[in-house]
Amino acid sequence: MAKRLTKEEKLRIIMSDFKLFAKNFIKIVDNFGNTVPFVLNPEQEQFMNEMSKYNIILKGRQIGFTTLSLAYMLYSAITKPDTNYIIMTHHASVSKSLFVKIKKMYKNLPHDKYDIFPKALLNNRDEMFLDNGSRIIIATAQGEDAISGNSFQMIHLSEMAKYPADVQEEIIATCIPALAKNESSAIIIESTAFGFNTYQEMFMKAYRDKESVWKAFFFSWLAKAYEKQFRHTFDEAENWFKLNNQGRRMTYDDLEHDEKILRDQYGATYRQLMFRRYYIQTNSLEKFRREFPTTPDEAFAETSKSVFDTNKIIERLHHVIPPLETKEVYDILPDVLRQYINKNLFIYHLPKSKVRHYAGVDVASGQGGDYSTMSIFDADGQQVASFYANDIPVYKFAEIVDSLGRFYNYAFICVERNSYGLPLLERLRKEYEYMNLLKQKVFDQRGKRKMQLGFQTTNVTKPIIINDMKEMFELGLINIECVRTLEEMKIYQEKNGKMGNKKGQNNHDDLVISVAMACQAMKQAKYYVDI
Repeated sequence: MAKRLTKEEKLRIIMSDFKLFAKNFIKIVDNFGNTVPFVLNPEQEQFMNEMSKYNIILKGRQIGFTTLSLAYMLYSAITKPDTNYIIMTHHASVSKSLFVKIKKMYKNLPHDKYDIFPKALLNNRDEMFLDNGSRIIIATAQGEDAISGNSFQMIHLSEMAKYPADVQEEIIATCIPALAKNESSAIIIESTAFGFNTYQEMFMKAYRDKESVWKAFFFSWLAKAYEKQFRHTFDEAENWFKLNNQGRRMTYDDLEHDEKILRDQYGATYRQLMFRRYYIQTNSLEKFRREFPTTPDEAFAETSKSVFDTNKIIERLHHVIPPLETKEVYDILPDVLRQYINKNLFIYHLPKSKVRHYAGVDVASGQGGDYSTMSIFDADGQQVASFYANDIPVYKFAEIVDSLGRFYNYAFICVERNSYGLPLLERLRKEYEYMNLLKQKVFDQRGKRKMQLGFQTTNVTKPIIINDMKEMFELGLINIECVRTLEEMKIYQEKNGKMGNKKGQNNHDDLVISVAMACQAMKQAKYYVDI
C-alpha cells in the first residue's frame, strides 16, 4: 500500500515544480472572463520542457506566452531568494498592463492558507520587492535604461518586434552581459511578427541555423491552444459557414486551393479552416498570415511590397538544400578558399567536368557595412555556390573571385562596374589574367561603340536586370539555394522609382545584385576560354 503524503510533503512537491505551482496557486483570467487556475496549454508545456538560456519565440496572437513568462517569473522570484527579474515591452501602457497582471497573480496567491510566500516590501507601478530579496521590475523599450549595471535571473522582452527598430540591437547587446551567471538564468524574447528588423533577423537565423546560441520556438495558428482559447470564435465561424451553406459543415469539396494545402500538408481541421475563412472575411488574408502564421516565412512576408513574388520565395525556402559539409570540400578547394568554407563561402554543388558556369559579383569596400558577394550558377541555372563578407578588402576579394571562378571551370563572370568593381576588374584582368569576364557594349563621348569590362548599373539598367532576375526566378529558370539571398529578396522593394532594401540598416541587397549579375552572364552565355 502506497504511503499517503503529508500536507508538508505535498506542499514541498508543489513548490519544486512550476507546472504544479501554477495549477495550484496561480490564478488567471481566461478568454471568457473567468478567473481560473493556470493550467499550462500544450504549447506552453512544450516550451517549459525545452527552453534553454537564450530563447526566442515567434507566435500567433494570444497563445499565452506572455502570461506563461510572467507566472514563471513570479514563481522563480518566490523560490529563488535574492534574484532580479525584468519585463520589457514596446509601450508604457502595455508595461503597466503586464505589471498589473503579475501583481494580481501575486495578490491571488493563497497567503492566508500557507505561510510560505514572501511578503511584498515594495509594490509600486515600476517595481515589486519581496522580503526574500527578490525584485521584479518593469521597463519600456523607449524609456530609460533599466538593464545596464544590474544582474537578472530572467529577462523577458515582450513583443520585441514592435520595439523601435533603432534600439532593438542595442537592447540585446545590453541584456546578454546583464544575465546572471548561473545555469538556470534565461532570456525569453517573444513576439508576433512586425516587419523586418533585428527581431526578425535573430529569429530567422536561430530558426535556420543549428549552431545559433538562440533557440527558436515557433507556434503556428494550428496550435492546440487555440482550440480551447478561441472556442467561442471557432463556434461563431462554424455558425457563419453553416448559414451560408444550407446548414452544413465544411467538407473537402468546399476547400479552395490554399485551404487544401493547409489541410493536406499541415493537418488543419475543418473547424480551423472555417475560423481562418471567417477571420479573412472580417479582416484580410495578409493580416491573418501576420497574426496567425502557418510558417515563420509567412509571418514575415509582405507580398504586396516586395519586387519578387514572396510566396514563391517562401516555397523555395522550404526546399533549399544545405551547403556541403566542410569535410566534403576542404581538401579539393584551393588553399585561398579553405578558411572561408561555411563561414563566408557556401558550396551546394561541386563543378562537373566540361560544364559551363556563370557568376555575378557585387563589390564593396571591405570596411563593414555593405557586403562583397559572389553568386555562381551552372549552365542549367542551378546555384552551385555563394560567397558574402563585409570585412574583406578589394585586393583580397579579387583573389577569392579568381580562385572561385577557376574552381568552377573558369566561370564566365559578370562584375558590377561600380567604384569598387573597377579596381577589382583591373586586378582580375592584369594581375590574375582572368580572361572570362563579361563585357558591356557602350557608346563613348564621340558616339562610337566600345566594349568595357563589367556591367554598369544606372537608373535605366538596374530595373532591367532586376526584372530579368525576377522573370528567371519566378519562371524556374534559376534555382537559388542560398537562404540569405532569398531573405534579401523577400524585402527587396521599389520605392519612388528606386530599388533596394529599405527596411533597416542591417538589411542588405548585395546578394540580390550578385545574382542579378549572374543572370546577365547567363543571358550573354559567352565563354572566352576553352574548358
